[in-house]
Amino acid sequence: MYFIFGRTAFCLAAMAVGALLGSLAGLWLPWLQGWGGWVGATLGVLLAGVRDGLRGHQVLEWLRSGNSTGAPRWRSAWGELAYRIERALLQRDKALAAEQQRLADFLSAIEASPNGVLLLDGKEQITWCNSVAAEHFGLDRQRDIGQRITNLVRLPAFVELLQMATQDEPVTLAYHPVELTLSVLVRHYGQGLRLVLSQDVTERLRAEAMRRDFVANVSHEIRTPLTVLTGFVETMSSLPLDDAARSRVLGLMTQQTRRMQSLVADLLTLAQLEGSPRPTADRWVSLADLLAQVEAEARGLSRERHALHFPALDEVEQILLAGSQGELQSAMTNLATNAVRYTPEGGRIDVVWQTRSGGEGVFEVRDTGVGIERQHLPRLTERFYRVDGSRSRETGGTGLGLSIVKHVVQRHSARLEIESEPGRGSVFRIVFPAARLRRTTRGAVAREV
Repeated sequence: MYFIFGRTAFCLAAMAVGALLGSLAGLWLPWLQGWGGWVGATLGVLLAGVRDGLRGHQVLEWLRSGNSTGAPRWRSAWGELAYRIERALLQRDKALAAEQQRLADFLSAIEASPNGVLLLDGKEQITWCNSVAAEHFGLDRQRDIGQRITNLVRLPAFVELLQMATQDEPVTLAYHPVELTLSVLVRHYGQGLRLVLSQDVTERLRAEAMRRDFVANVSHEIRTPLTVLTGFVETMSSLPLDDAARSRVLGLMTQQTRRMQSLVADLLTLAQLEGSPRPTADRWVSLADLLAQVEAEARGLSRERHALHFPALDEVEQILLAGSQGELQSAMTNLATNAVRYTPEGGRIDVVWQTRSGGEGVFEVRDTGVGIERQHLPRLTERFYRVDGSRSRETGGTGLGLSIVKHVVQRHSARLEIESEPGRGSVFRIVFPAARLRRTTRGAVAREV
């Protein structure tokens, strides 16, 4: 109201001044007498109109500039109008910034999701995707925005999935360009918009396949000796056998029984390794004692059919290893006895200990056995994986030894290295970190172990 009164007062003042000037002009110009006041008043009104027009033009120019601040400041109706527009624009900008921040926070939360999120418009064009979805479908998050998804992902099963009106359960797709198996779910929302959710299930399916293979392998490994034992029991119960035949049958039954015992023992060892906490690094084990037990096992299995060479115990008696004595002995014994099993009679097996300059400790088993082809090396530590299954069963192996070694090595923060070449033997090496080694006197070893 103040600004309205101010504008009215300005107009009246302009009219009064104009009328006064018109009357004075009538004194010098006789022909204006009687009309001078009206002419002056009209000029005053025009002057007020011009001023309002100029201010209105300035307000329009400010609005066209797109600035939310810097509105003209006048004590008039135009000033009040500009002020209120400026305040409305500032409130709009503040609300827009808050909405943009909420959107950014929402997209950041989706970006942190372990699942892929892909947003499509009504024409199946990509409007947004997180980095996981880009990795799953082989997309470029910047370049591919606005591209039609079916032009980039040409998997027929995926295209068919997009055309479905509803989808109740995720569909598993093998996407070969990125070597992944994806679980994909499509949801419709808004006006023809689609949300594509993807999850990498490659490792889960691989683990399920390994579990199925493990159960099948265990069943097969146990079924074979059970079948043999069943046959021998039926033979002994139905046929009259002399002492020599009976002794032979009992020997074979004993052999199969021990095979099942070894298999069960290895399975229990694996279960214990996978289900128990890591061994602490404050329990120290004598390396000399470990090597003495490994040598006894290897020589007992070899029965002087191989040339076995072990480190002199006085060379390693001051070395301690941090970890579980039972697990370390199991891993080292498995490597040594494997070398005995797969080295022909008369071959040479060397068990070596070496402390490297950086402080790492190396337990190494070298043999002159049959060797292993390169393509088999990455899979040697898988359960029941055998390069030559018939030879493994002949030598009494369960197919779990190297899997046990792998678990023990990982639980002791060490690493397993394998080198082999057909016809030139193999080298199996456990490398312990420097933090797992300590040197002390023999008397201190007895007190700490």
